[in-house]
Amino acid sequence: MRRSVGGVQLSRIAPGPGQESVWDYPRPPRVEPTGEHVVVRLGGAVIAETDAALRVLETSHPPAYYLPRSAFVAGALTAAPGGSWCEFKGAASYLDVHGGGRVAGGAAWFYPRPAPGFEVLRERVSLYPGRMDGCEVDGEPVVPQEGGFYGGWITSRVVGPFKGAPGTLGW
Repeated sequence: MRRSVGGVQLSRIAPGPGQESVWDYPRPPRVEPTGEHVVVRLGGAVIAETDAALRVLETSHPPAYYLPRSAFVAGALTAAPGGSWCEFKGAASYLDVHGGGRVAGGAAWFYPRPAPGFEVLRERVSLYPGRMDGCEVDGEPVVPQEGGFYGGWITSRVVGPFKGAPGTLGW
């Protein structure tokens, strides 16, 4: 699989042992439980922690982790203006994220009425990892997906190239 970014050809990176290529993920996306330990920090405080996250896996995207609302400390999530549309999951609503005296505006999203096939995402929240102090998956710091729209979580478990960087919108 070859893709062009800014006139430069990029090839699918072959996964090593224990890795996955985002080019092997399906379209439409698949939702799966992970069992990994997920921790989110903002303002120097742990604002969410769970072993019950779900991963949404979609071709060319690093996984988006969806945490149960119950994983967040009280007051960490408040309604924010705006929304977006996913052709698969439906209409998303946004949330401000609060922690340690900081507010990350519109840094989380959820699907109040997920589309058929994605009902398992109801009562779950995903975050833009680049707007947090840090997100960890099984103790490994997450690298945010490039760009301002997608919220993928990059760990050593996944290889790309990843959609999100300049020139990749049409992938």
